[in-house]
Amino acid sequence: MPVTTADKRATFRKMHQSGCFVIPNPYDVGSAKALQHLGFRALASTSAGFAWTIGKADNRVTLDDVCDHLAALCGAVDLPVNADFEGGFAHAPEKVGANVARAIKTGVAGLSIEDSTGEAANPLYDRALAIARIKAARSAIDADNSGVLLTGRCEGFLVGQADLTMVIDRLQAYAEAGADCLYAPGIKTKEQISAVVKAVHPKPVNLLIGSPFLSVAEAADLGVRRISVGGSLARTAWAGFMRAAGEIAEQGTFTELGNGYSGGELNKLFR
Repeated sequence: MPVTTADKRATFRKMHQSGCFVIPNPYDVGSAKALQHLGFRALASTSAGFAWTIGKADNRVTLDDVCDHLAALCGAVDLPVNADFEGGFAHAPEKVGANVARAIKTGVAGLSIEDSTGEAANPLYDRALAIARIKAARSAIDADNSGVLLTGRCEGFLVGQADLTMVIDRLQAYAEAGADCLYAPGIKTKEQISAVVKAVHPKPVNLLIGSPFLSVAEAADLGVRRISVGGSLARTAWAGFMRAAGEIAEQGTFTELGNGYSGGELNKLFR
């Protein structure tokens, strides 16, 4: 029996009730299928990883770009897909809500809304506006009883405002505004992680791990429910590509090509 969108959404919600799971971030249909093949139970898109596949910088893709990408990911795998929906591709709450409604139609099981503005002078939205944007996303999700899981993100640690008290205050406000899961990308110490988990309990927390850090078991011991890797898988893939291509361009040799993944295995995977 085919897995329906409703099935994926119900599964995704259930996954957030207990335990700790990794939600890796594919950057295209092929990487999504590979991650499903490896046994992961859910996936999340990556704004940066996807942007690089179409020759754009992170935060420079359009709403159309992202919705087409999300629809392709959701259609390619039987797993729930959580959307990195950046800041909702709008400033005003009502426009965020309209865009979230559009994202829901792609088949995603969850999506996140950030509170960063992209402006160096004022990197975070005013607290009240940030809360209103989460409320608008919540209303859009509830309008058709879609069951999509909403993650509220505070980007303080990523935009140079590493004030844990402020970040926790915002996450608690986003939880009250209707966020089902909370996320503070950039927190790096066990103390910070524990503080966030305790502050928003019983709602689940997503932890970003983009380099060697905690193991899944260690994160679980701290109370983390979900781990994502952002653009790290994409960066790892690009590292191999750039090493091999750079060697050819600079030295005229092909040593790195010997480290490539088996074409035969890839053909089996995508058969």
